[in-house]
Amino acid sequence: MREPNESFAWKERFQLDPDVAFLNHGSFGACPKPVFAEYQRIQRELELQPVRFLGREFRDRMAAARTALAEYVGADADDLVYVPNTTTGLNMAAQSIALRPGDEVLATDHEYGALDRMWRFLCQKAGAHYVRAPISVPILSAEHVVEEVWSHITDRTRVLFISHITSPTALILPIQPLIERARDAGITTVVDGAHAPGQISLNLDELGADIYSGNCHKWMLAPKGSGFLHVRRGIQCMIDPLVVSWGWESDEPSGSQFVDYHEWQGTRDISAFLAVPTAIDFMQNNDWTSVRSRCHTLLSEFVPQWLEATGEDALASLSPKWLAQMATIAIPTSRWEAFKAALYDGYGVEAPTIWWNDRTLLRISVNAYNDRADLERLTAALHELIPQFREEASA
Repeated sequence: MREPNESFAWKERFQLDPDVAFLNHGSFGACPKPVFAEYQRIQRELELQPVRFLGREFRDRMAAARTALAEYVGADADDLVYVPNTTTGLNMAAQSIALRPGDEVLATDHEYGALDRMWRFLCQKAGAHYVRAPISVPILSAEHVVEEVWSHITDRTRVLFISHITSPTALILPIQPLIERARDAGITTVVDGAHAPGQISLNLDELGADIYSGNCHKWMLAPKGSGFLHVRRGIQCMIDPLVVSWGWESDEPSGSQFVDYHEWQGTRDISAFLAVPTAIDFMQNNDWTSVRSRCHTLLSEFVPQWLEATGEDALASLSPKWLAQMATIAIPTSRWEAFKAALYDGYGVEAPTIWWNDRTLLRISVNAYNDRADLERLTAALHELIPQFREEASA
């Protein structure tokens, strides 16, 4: 992936524990030292003069941060607002969709558990139905995925909910044709983009989803607690503010009712939002397109070794069409929590195990600070742990 001295330099630019092979960027991200320093500088500035910071300067500061983010994700700054995370952003939007008894929300069986719960909660309250379309693995083709999902559309489907990159299986889904079909059918599209910004290129205006929420604190390298909600302009009027505050019937309207309703939520630390432009600059100054490509190449080199150790099949091909900087492999044990503990306690490997569709999955993330030694440590751990867990299962 890179020469040893370069790898060491990358590790030095992050604050991660050097004794841990950190292969779990996908859960909460990791913030580079220069970005984190700017984040803390902004927090100190807030404390120096809170009234000026959160009062007189709030709107201009947030507008500048939104403009930088909007340019990065291919959107208009008036069509997105900052939120603490994707789950919050999707709750803001989903709770404004007026589901009726008998309506259906269609998702897949590859969605993030917290958002499965959100839709089940909202559907139960409304008397609607939450439908999960199975996407079979190994993946055969993009066309097959689209048809598998679309085959569950009915005349009662009000919402199509789908991940851009799935959380449990780390797959890039072909969401564009599904969005286009849904638009033609009058179905609202809601996209969980938690893992997409920073890991793959985005142009939200071209994508055309009605609602899209993503994280900045994962693959964009921004501080924890920074994400965004993007809503297509034609339906922004239907999104109620999750927190009704001064932006409702604003005395000083900004020109965007969507921004007014959702940006000001009372006193809160907005420093993570304001540090996002620094994270974007960090990626641009370090040729992050090349970094992402190198990470994918390294990941693709090791996945076959991990599959050999597990004896399991790949969930998809190693093409950038399906995988970016994350890959998920099946582990032949039902003791997923014990396997995760053994991986961390015995080998110092931080990677999440997930119980999904009656299988244990292991999701591996690779970012700039990872090197060959990190992945070799995982390989050695798998070769030793898999036989142990198989023996325990047969005992």
